Amino acid sequence: MHKPESIEHGSSFDLVALERELRLDGQYERSGHTARTLVRTSDLRVVLMVMKGQSSIPEHQADETASVQVLSGRVRLRVPSRDVELRSGELFVLGASLRHSVKALEDSAFLLTLAWSGKADPP
Repeated sequence: MHKPESIEHGSSFDLVALERELRLDGQYERSGHTARTLVRTSDLRVVLMVMKGQSSIPEHQADETASVQVLSGRVRLRVPSRDVELRSGELFVLGASLRHSVKALEDSAFLLTLAWSGKADPP
C-alpha cells in the first residue's frame, strides 16, 4: 500500500504519471478500478481514482462533503435526484451523506476530495 505524502511543507503530484501507474496495478485489471490516496490529514482526503470504461462503483455515501473532478474520460454519477455526466475538466460537489454510484463511460480518472471530519479512521 502506498503511504500518502506529508504535506507539511507543501506537496505536488504528477497526476498524469500517477494515472498511468495505477492503470498497471493488478487491482485495476481485476476490478476495473483502483485508487491511491494522495493526501490524508485530519481534515482532508484527496484520492486519485482510475476506472476502466463501463466499470462501476456501487451506490455508497461519504459522511463528508466531497467533490469529484474529472481529469480524463467521462463518468456518470447517479444521485437520488438525477444522473450527472462529467467530462474531463468538470467538477461536481456532493453534499455530506448523499448516496451515489459511479460509472465510467470510458476509461477515466478523477480526483475525489473529501472534507474530512477526523472523527473516523481514513478510508
